[in-house]
Amino acid sequence: MSTSKLVAQPRTASGSAAARRLRTEGHIPGVVYGHGITPISISVERRDLRLALSGTAGVNTVLQLEVAGTTYPTVIKDLQRHPIKRTVSHIDFLTVDMNETITVQVPVRLSGEAKAVLSEGGLVDASVDTIEVECTPSNIPDEFVVDVTGLQLHDVIRLADLKMPKGVTAIGDPDMAVVTALGTAAGAASGGSTEAPAAE
Repeated sequence: MSTSKLVAQPRTASGSAAARRLRTEGHIPGVVYGHGITPISISVERRDLRLALSGTAGVNTVLQLEVAGTTYPTVIKDLQRHPIKRTVSHIDFLTVDMNETITVQVPVRLSGEAKAVLSEGGLVDASVDTIEVECTPSNIPDEFVVDVTGLQLHDVIRLADLKMPKGVTAIGDPDMAVVTALGTAAGAASGGSTEAPAAE
């Protein structure tokens, strides 16, 4: 589990004009809610948020969010981004009980080189970017690392093949493809290539 502290300021002004002004000044408008508390409108400094999420857990970092002297253990429930700039325009913080199960998306990262697949002109395709899991905030994995070194052409690594850490349960169809070793039309036509296809 990765934790970080983040200070937020209560936000009294509402409306799109006030939100635009906050963003211009380097702040991100947001809200804190959950566990029976009255939702609190807040803002956080963009730089502070970036630093708080700079650890290995990224957006799954458990944030000790301080608002007007009160600290709330939170996770990020939603990040809204500008459609073009992709900068964060609004953020939702969900207060959590460290002993209660929550649902989060954990990123998938591939490691190794599937030489047997590449030698046949194939490619390794990550079918999903994240895996949805249930766990307590203290058990949130930073990522799932999938080793593709031993893959053969047309092999599939499925959700059921991933080893879940203690206290973590995967959500979804156990047969869902996570990684697939695909053959390509070019590889089939040539009877197999000794080189991997050029990256686009």
